[in-house]
Amino acid sequence: MNDADAPDDHWPDDFVVNDRTCIVTREATSPDQLIRFVRGPDGAVVPDLKRQLPGRGCWIRAERQLVDRAVKKQLFARALKSDAKASADLGALVDRLLVADLAGMMNMARKAGQFVSGAMKVDAAVRSGAAVGVFHASDAAADGVRKIDQARKAWKLGTDAGEDIPAFLLLTGAELDEVMGENAFIHACALAGQAGEGVVKRANLLEQYRKGGLSQTKGVADMPKQ
Repeated sequence: MNDADAPDDHWPDDFVVNDRTCIVTREATSPDQLIRFVRGPDGAVVPDLKRQLPGRGCWIRAERQLVDRAVKKQLFARALKSDAKASADLGALVDRLLVADLAGMMNMARKAGQFVSGAMKVDAAVRSGAAVGVFHASDAAADGVRKIDQARKAWKLGTDAGEDIPAFLLLTGAELDEVMGENAFIHACALAGQAGEGVVKRANLLEQYRKGGLSQTKGVADMPKQ
């Protein structure tokens, strides 16, 4: 379905909003592709990234343009069956929360030994098959990105893998400094393991939210390992 033609203006009386169906497109999809929203105590619409907040919730496919459309067309009040009010900057708030969630998971993975930074460490992890996701500052030097891309290509050719190790350029160096402090990086990678895979999952969601469409990989569990 083309997003421009998404049927968000006329809802049938029996439309269900609590079954993980996007309230904008009315399409059911995987929970990993959706963001939940609830009405807060003050009546404001609140993003519930962890899907743990109490009360009636509604879902929107994780794309900024769809969240902005839901705000513009006042779909939250109908979906939540209340006087819920969505702030005009709700789409930007979701982006900030997704960034904070990603940064938090990166720090957790680092403590678990599943997130490393530095061009040489990243190159070695990629070539060994230990990396499940590569991260660059979006303003990193092109030569540094190119060298790690060569390592990704060598790994794929050497293992006859069907999927690339995904690479993400989501935040500038200054933005990384702001959200990660002393753990900021220019080049980094997530390593195999629950925490490292959690980083890739969150990076996929943020990229999907910003760019729309499918994320880079169906899931790190589907990626071949050496």
